[in-house]
This record gives sequence, C-alpha cells and structure tokens, in this order.
Amino acid sequence: MLPNTPPMLEAHFGVPMSGAVLNTLNSRLDAEAIAFMLDHGEAKVLLTDREFSPIIGRALALMSRPRPLVIDVDDPMHEGGTLLGEFDYEAFLQTGDEDYEWVLPSDEWNAISLDYTSGTTGNPKGVVTHHRGAYLNAVSNVVTWEMPRHSVYLWTLPMFHCNGWCFPWTMALQAGVSVCLRKIEPALIFSLIREHRITHMCGAPIVYGMLINAPQALRAGISHPIAGLIAGAAPPAAIIEGCERIGIDITHVYGLTEVYGPAAVCARQAGWDQLPIGERAALNAPGRCLSDAADHHRAGPGNHAAGSRRRGNDGRDFLSRQSGDEGLPEKIRKPPMKPLPAAGFAPATWRCCTRTARSRSKTAART
Repeated sequence: MLPNTPPMLEAHFGVPMSGAVLNTLNSRLDAEAIAFMLDHGEAKVLLTDREFSPIIGRALALMSRPRPLVIDVDDPMHEGGTLLGEFDYEAFLQTGDEDYEWVLPSDEWNAISLDYTSGTTGNPKGVVTHHRGAYLNAVSNVVTWEMPRHSVYLWTLPMFHCNGWCFPWTMALQAGVSVCLRKIEPALIFSLIREHRITHMCGAPIVYGMLINAPQALRAGISHPIAGLIAGAAPPAAIIEGCERIGIDITHVYGLTEVYGPAAVCARQAGWDQLPIGERAALNAPGRCLSDAADHHRAGPGNHAAGSRRRGNDGRDFLSRQSGDEGLPEKIRKPPMKPLPAAGFAPATWRCCTRTARSRSKTAART
C-alpha cells in the first residue's frame, strides 16, 4: 500500500526476486475493500506508507485471516499518519543478506503479481500476471513507443494500476531513469519535467487535462519534446489539441480491464496531422509483442487466491477458475473462444488478441 515512491519501485524487483508474488493495493479504496484483498490474496507481508495508516489500520482490524507482517515505509516527504508495523522499511532492508543469490522463476508461467479491480460490481476481482506476460508487456512498451535507451520516465501513472503498465520493468530494460511522484500536482509535475528533462509519461485523460488547464507560467522553460501514453476511451479533441499546445505528443492505447496494461495502440497514420483534430481517426492495432502474452485470469469473489487452484496435466498449480459473464453488459463480456485441445486447461478470461488461444501447457497446440 504505497504511493509512487522508490520503495514501490523497489518492490517490483525485490518481491519477485525473493520468490514471492507482488500484490499492489489500490490506495484509493476503502478499508473494507483493502481487508477483502488482504484476506483473499492471503497476504503474508504488507508494506505500507504512513499516509495510508488510517485505512490500513481499519483494514487490519477487519481481516478474518491472520494479520500479515506489517512493515512501515516512513517517508519523510509525508507529514502525518502513524506507524503500524513491526519493522521500519529501511531497517528491514538492513537485515537482508547481501550475498543472497536469487534465481529466475522455475517456470515462466509462474505468477509475478496479483492485482485487483476496484470492486465496482461487488467484491474486488483478483487477476494474476505471470512472468512471461509481464516480460512481454514490458518489451511491448519499448517496441510500440519506440523508447530509446536512458529514457527519463515520470511516474504520473499509479504503480498499483496494472503494475504501472509494467513500466517498472520497462525502465530497467532500457536502463532508464524513474522519477517518482507521490501526488499528481501540475506545479510539481512541470517542475520535475523541467529539472529532470522528462522524456516519457503515462496517465488517464484527467491527468493530461490538469496539465493543459494549469497556468501557462508553470510551463516556462520547458522546450524539449515529451511523449505521453493516454489510456481509456478515445481522448476528446480538446485533450489532443491541448497536449499539442503544451508540447506533449500523446499516443492513445487501449487496455483490457482495469488490471491489465496497454494491449492495443492507435497507430499513427500518414496524413493524420492534416486532418482537423475532431476528425482524426484511430486504427486499433494489437500491441506488437502481446498477441502471445496470454493468461491474465479474472476470478470471482470467494475463490481461493484470485482463482480456484487446480492441478494441471503437467503437475503445475495454476488458477483455472474464470468469472462468469452473468450480469455483465454485452459490450464487456469476453469474446467466445475455441475449446482447447487438452482437457483440464482453461483459456484466459481476457486476451489481448482473441484470435489466439492456448493452454497453459508448453506443448499445447495453438489455434
């Protein structure tokens, strides 16, 4: 339960390297939802920032499972809040073994992260991302955005949201710089852009809207180009025009549910720049590396650790339970998928490219 601070970024590496699964909690939710996630995901250790101590304190009291080990992140950039844990984060790190030899996962399909929806239609739904999918998404960010080495990325996108669209791993891949940001404040954002010469940023339309409507004086001294990804529904003409005016070259991406990052990109077309902004069409192209990312499972509430565990034909545990479509509007129901050739395997509930279906088996046939 952390904002976009260095400990949150470090957790995206330290937790998987320890062999555990990272569960980033939505810091905007209430105590009841957080308690459900901690119970449902069977959390063993909780890193929490002082800023969220009121919510976390209530959530811990509401848990039905044993309380996890709580480690406080005592960030001096935040005033207020209380310490709830048994350890301080920096002191906890000092107990580590500098000679620890971490190993890669035994299987690329092993889970790397567990995320949850916000629970707008009931209890939050859990989604497991495996190492392969995270890797492919991280690489796709580079390929699709044509990110150069040593890019400088500003964390305007919450890292709890789809693991920051896998950009923690993307920035490591590109030997880039991550500039952390606790809160979305236009004055601070423009200051950081100017100071660190930010080259890339991501966010929802509301974030870009805040920057567009900020006083012009805040943008003084910024002359270098900035690339931005914008997700959600197609941005209105005012956002496109406004971003051009303040020097942000935005690319629109679509995601798949609120716990999975960009999966389709509105590829630039020749001649678009000559069209009126209100008439600029978009071609939905699949993310170049994501047609085989596969298997982001969405499980209904009450299932064990984001899905009912079932033993596959190859002896590995995986999360096979899919949430039903009952009660979902037709437009967001999952598309029909062809049956898999081997019994005992479940297709992904949501796919970045539905033309491909595969089982969890490495040797399964593809359709």
